Amino acid sequence: MINRGDILWLGIASGVSGSLIGGMMLGIGMDLIVNGQPFGWLLLLPAAPASALPGWLMARRLAARLG
Repeated sequence: MINRGDILWLGIASGVSGSLIGGMMLGIGMDLIVNGQPFGWLLLLPAAPASALPGWLMARRLAARLG
């Protein structure tokens, strides 16, 4: 059975891992763009969806435990 603690840790873990992944992609992409390398857009544009991916995977795993 899933309790409140599991849901709380899911939120904390997905927030931390998502912000680390998205923040690094955003920072490196912006640095490349500012320095004149257009390949930085390949990191900058998918930063937000990529930061949501770890939380989505963790939520699917938690939901699988329910069913």
